Amino acid sequence: MDKYLKAIKQNVCAICVDSNERGGCTLSHKETCAVEYFLPSVIEIVHSTETDEISVYHKLVKEKICINCHEDENGSCYLHEDANCSLDRYFSLIVETIKRVDKNLPV
Repeated sequence: MDKYLKAIKQNVCAICVDSNERGGCTLSHKETCAVEYFLPSVIEIVHSTETDEISVYHKLVKEKICINCHEDENGSCYLHEDANCSLDRYFSLIVETIKRVDKNLPV
């Protein structure tokens, strides 16, 4: 897990809107980073399905993660709707980073 987290911090956290100019997270202790919190589940999803179609992974994330996060009974998520879900915002980059780590490619 450490190699994935390190790569995510390098590739995603460094450009995240919730980071400072040095790439450090600016979320308060009361806030949780969805990318870091759900990373084990996202890795599991990427490893369980071999595809180059990001939409396939995104559908699985919606079915397995979003439903347990902030979705309401209608399947709506205020974080997603406000473009405030880091997992959704950086999803393609997250999947790409996981795949690069798996292939031992530079991240």
